[in-house]
Amino acid sequence: MTRWVDEILRRYGQELILEGKEETVRAFLQPLTERREEGPEPSPIGGLDGRLWLYLGKAAVRAGDRVCWNGRRFRARSGRPHFIGPELSHWRAVLERAREAE
Repeated sequence: MTRWVDEILRRYGQELILEGKEETVRAFLQPLTERREEGPEPSPIGGLDGRLWLYLGKAAVRAGDRVCWNGRRFRARSGRPHFIGPELSHWRAVLERAREAE
């Protein structure tokens, strides 16, 4: 029943790396619109990107997990699976940019 999710991810998903597992997966990653779209805020120490990002994919991403995409590192604030009946449809996670010191 969820083969269509697999096909959409295969065709249109982006390649991400799950740190720790060093696994490359296909998923959707995009900024959430709840925050401003302007991007990084200027500060005395440089730009601070306070946007949150949405992850949708088949690979499990839980709070604290790290994801790399397009040269950027993210840390999951939360993550949970979504099911259609008894079958896993996808994982949804909210990510934030990882700090350079992490």
